[in-house]
Amino acid sequence: MARAITLIRSASLSDAAEYAYAATAPAESRLIFLAGACPLNDDGSTAAIGDYAGQAAKAMDNMQAALSAAGASLQDVISTRVLVASARREDLVAAWQVVRDSFADHDVPSTLMGVTVLGYKDQLVEIEAVAAVLD
Repeated sequence: MARAITLIRSASLSDAAEYAYAATAPAESRLIFLAGACPLNDDGSTAAIGDYAGQAAKAMDNMQAALSAAGASLQDVISTRVLVASARREDLVAAWQVVRDSFADHDVPSTLMGVTVLGYKDQLVEIEAVAAVLD
């Protein structure tokens, strides 16, 4: 299946980051803007309370369900923003590793941010994404 996005790397930037530095989508692609994927169970309760990696995994599952409903997959994601309710780098990295591993070799441009609080009770992780598909 043809993909709409092109990941862009730069030899003049550090290769320490586990993602491409930019991505493009052609004008004829359909952009999909996802709401922040939250670690919520079907009943609305927060999954994996106190577990950054567990919440990141549930948020990724929920993101994949939203992408599927929009006719897309993780391979169509053009950028992400990972929000982690913590000031500890270790907590951010725990969530990031789950997100990064979920994307496998599709190293989409991403931003990882520590925030003070997220919207749901006991929520530690939220993942925003934009995708592009060719119809």
